Amino acid sequence: MTAVAQPTRLVELFERGLDAPICLTWELTYACNLACVHCLSASGRRDPRELSTAQCKAIIDDLERMQVFYVNIGGGEPTVRADFFELLDYAVERHVGVKFSTNGVKISPEVAQRLAANDYVDVQISLDGATAEVNDAVRGTGSYEMALRAMRNLADAGMRNFKISVVMTRENVPQLDAFKALADAYGAQLRITRLRPSGRGADVWDQLHPTAVQQRELYDWLLANGEGVLTGDSFFHLSAFGEPLPGLNLCGAGRVVCLIDPIGDVYACPFAIHEAFLAGNVRSAGGFPTVWRESELFTELRQPQTGGACTKCQHYDSCRGGCMAAKFFTGLPLDGPDPECVQGYGETALSTVDSKPPSGADHSHRGPVRGQPVPVTIGRRPPDSWCDESPLAGFEANLTASSGNRRLPESGSA
Repeated sequence: MTAVAQPTRLVELFERGLDAPICLTWELTYACNLACVHCLSASGRRDPRELSTAQCKAIIDDLERMQVFYVNIGGGEPTVRADFFELLDYAVERHVGVKFSTNGVKISPEVAQRLAANDYVDVQISLDGATAEVNDAVRGTGSYEMALRAMRNLADAGMRNFKISVVMTRENVPQLDAFKALADAYGAQLRITRLRPSGRGADVWDQLHPTAVQQRELYDWLLANGEGVLTGDSFFHLSAFGEPLPGLNLCGAGRVVCLIDPIGDVYACPFAIHEAFLAGNVRSAGGFPTVWRESELFTELRQPQTGGACTKCQHYDSCRGGCMAAKFFTGLPLDGPDPECVQGYGETALSTVDSKPPSGADHSHRGPVRGQPVPVTIGRRPPDSWCDESPLAGFEANLTASSGNRRLPESGSA
């Protein structure tokens, strides 16, 4: 019998896929009190087909059996689900750690105390500007102060090393040192991620993605500060500058990561909620484990990839061709160069693109969005029609969250 060659490097093992995801992203709801211009899931309105509490608990049971160490929960704004803390406690009781991203709207002093007392919970506060001017142009008027209030509450409750999560844009790259100082001041840890051209982000990517000069600035800054800053492997395309950045340096879509959306659809990539990356649904026979282990899409992604023309580049082993989602939503082939390829091949490829795929389902608010408040409806009621339910329905909240003035700075400014 001929022995089967075993993978000799960790990256080779990951390329073939694992029995369970290392990082499972779970968007609990599309409901959100904000309307950020770069939202990759185009969140705003709740989907009436949203998974029930019982269905969510069944998924958590599956994750426990699969020995998934933690789940990365987002949205929308996950804390606006009436059962959010019930689900959080249920996961922790079953030894599934929870890391969740929030804009801070529900992080009161009492909630902060509750979170700080739980060693299996990590909190990421979303902030896209080190100043209100930069942040609120993207996330909405008042969102900066809302985030800082949440950070103060967490720090006062004694929670250390919670995360400040920043999507890098050409407007906030100059604020990297200020972000780090802000994190240090609150006893937090800075986490920066890449702007993807998906969801509403597709509409503003040309205006907001960092310039070529800023890509280099970001790379140099990460080399100098990377040990104290988390990136979620967002920037492995920058490794083509020369020295590899810390991290996996591999697109893990369908191999070690995936996403479950609010209605139970499973996608290969957390940044590509689109039918082209749909692997199945957790409500189908066998649930999430069967989708993960038997999906045709995931099986295909776990096969050796050609890498296309990028394999001829001397930097391919460092950047691995870049981000699949960034390529797809800018109209580039999946085996082509990353649109932000630091060697310039992406810019050349983009000049030949005739059309881009639609960015996927849009859950944006139908009512007031930019420059006006998003109303909060108190009480429970069934949705009138598709996605019409108030994003904060079911919560006793005496507040009006503003979506703010979304007028972007001029695209050429830095």
